[in-house]
This record gives sequence, structure tokens and C-alpha cells, in this order.
Amino acid sequence: MAEGKVKVGIIGSQFQADIHAASFQILNEAEVVAIASPTPGNAAELAKRYNIPRVFTDYREMLKERDIEMVTIAAPNSLHAQMTKDIAAAGKHIVCEKPLAMTIAEGEEMIAVAKHHGVLLMYGEELFFTPKYLKAKEMADAGAFGKIYLVKQSEKHFGPHSPWFWDVNCSGGGAFMDLGCHGIAFCYFFLGRSPIKSVYCQMGTYVHRDKTKAEDDSLCILEFANGAVGLIENSWARRGGMDDRIEVFGEAGVTYANLHMGNALPTFSENGYGYAVEKAPTTKGWTYPVFEELWNYGTPQELAHFARCARGKETPQATGEDGLVVMHALYAGYASAGEGRKISMPYQPPPSVKKPIDLWLNGPARAQAAQR
Repeated sequence: MAEGKVKVGIIGSQFQADIHAASFQILNEAEVVAIASPTPGNAAELAKRYNIPRVFTDYREMLKERDIEMVTIAAPNSLHAQMTKDIAAAGKHIVCEKPLAMTIAEGEEMIAVAKHHGVLLMYGEELFFTPKYLKAKEMADAGAFGKIYLVKQSEKHFGPHSPWFWDVNCSGGGAFMDLGCHGIAFCYFFLGRSPIKSVYCQMGTYVHRDKTKAEDDSLCILEFANGAVGLIENSWARRGGMDDRIEVFGEAGVTYANLHMGNALPTFSENGYGYAVEKAPTTKGWTYPVFEELWNYGTPQELAHFARCARGKETPQATGEDGLVVMHALYAGYASAGEGRKISMPYQPPPSVKKPIDLWLNGPARAQAAQR
């Protein structure tokens, strides 16, 4: 077994890649030794900021570096599958940011390729590691709330940082694809990975019609085999910065967790200041700056766990298989919104469908709504 810190390469150079690089600097388990991005200057700038020694414009060249043991993918969704196959073929462990892929078939191939090459495919879902949310699960598992009948997860802000999110050919969908994957994974995880029995979704584009064909707001209801219900609310149309929270209801109790408010300083400023919280458009007036933001999200803990997995010290808590469950539910959600009905699971989309959002964009319910 290798000694010292796990050597990591990052693919990507924008928002999520920055979070990865910053998180790894907090850790003792791993260090970033290389970064790759085709965008001119972006990788070099990020490398300078975090003292990353090697910079590449082609990730395939980075994969030739023999000392790299684990690679994180912080690239557009449409690139996840090919990158995963290339990383696996190079014999390196994979951390793939959510969602796993653009299609269910891609996700299945990613899992198969990783197994074939004997490497780990780990799924980047930080809500499995968010301290507040883990405390809620710890209490639930200890019986604090009795039998759980409802889990709610909500993530809302005014839209993503990178332009590719708005392009459905790169992203595969809008707010539900981007944020709903968190809520689906969290409810599934919180409820002990009870199988999802049905999915019902409503969605629309209310604010960002000038930027995207994708939905900027969605509501999703999941029914689980154990009798519990998951309610997931997502938006790219909420002004005022990030809002992320959960609510858990059981026969014997309830708990609420707001990811930001318990770690925020209610602040008023006429002049403004540098940074408040992710997605906050301004720092003038009343704002709620947070401290130790990345730790509150759980990303450093997640990546430390994955580094230990790469050395065989732990078993992955978030896997490609978890990501594939989410992909099935995402497709069912878009089909539900497109057809205007609840979709029973397991759901298998028609082979002709190349991205989840097509099931909504081309669905009869949306066509009827457009005519009204």
C-alpha cells in the first residue's frame, strides 16, 4: 500500500473544481498534484491560487502521470462518461460529481468499466457528509422520531455559475437535474436506501426563459417501499443567495435543519463587503455571511473519506450505484412532468431519449400547457 498523502488530479477549473481544490487543502489524507482544463488560463489560475504544481489543457495527458492515484471530475455532465472510462483505463480511482451521467446507459457503462479495471467509482454527493444532516440521520436511526413518514429536502438559488449549465445539451436538464439529484440521493440515503416506488414531478421555466430551455423550478414527490415519502423542492429562480434545508417528520418527533442559518451572522451593511455565501448576488443591506462554509457543506469530509477509500482503509459511502439510482429517478421525474402523471419505478426511458429533459420538453402535458 502506498504511503503518504493520496495524490489527486482534478479535471475542471471553475466553481466545483475550486471547491475540490480548497477542500483538499484542508485535508491530511490527500493533496492535489495536477489540474486539467481546456479553458485557456483557467487551470493555470486555479493552480496558482492553490499551489498545484502541474497544469494540463488535456486531461488525458494528466492521466499519464504515474503518481496520481485518484481523479475528481468537476466537468460538464455530458463529459462524465467518457472521462470516467479514460480514468478507469489509466488505473486511477474516480470521484464523479453529481449527476452521474447524461443517460442511464452511460451510468451503467461507467460502473461496469470501473469494475473491469479494478478501480473505485465514487459518487460526489456531499449531503451524505453534511454535519447537520448527518446529525438528523443519527437521531432518526436511534429512534428519536419513531417511524419516519416524510423527509423534505430543498435547495434553491438564482442559478448556476458556469454557462454550460444553461445549455441542456451539456447539462441534460435544469434545476431538477442540477439540484434535484441532491434531494433524491439524500432522501434515499436518509431512509436507509429503501427502493423508490414512484416519482411525481411538476416543473416550469418562470424566470430564466432568456437563458435556457430548461426548467428553473421543480417540485418532486418520491414514494418509498418502506412507506415514507420524500418531498424535494428545487429552484434556479430564488433570489437572495443559497437556501438549503431539510425537514424530517416521524410518528414520534420532528427535526429541522437549515444548512446556512445556524452558521450565519445576521449582518447589515450599506457599503457591502467581499463574500457572504454561495450564490449571494450582493453584500449590501441585510445579508447572512457564513463561516467554515465548505465544512458545513461536507465536501472536505466527503473527499477525505474518498481518499481513505482509495487506500483501502474505508468502503465508499457514495458509489456509482447510488448515482445510478438517482439517474433512474431523474428520468422518471422528467417523464412525470412531461406526461402529467405519477411514474412507477423502475422506469426505463425509450432508447431514443438522449437526455432527461427531452421527456419533459417533448411531453404531452407540456404541449397542452403551452396551448392554454
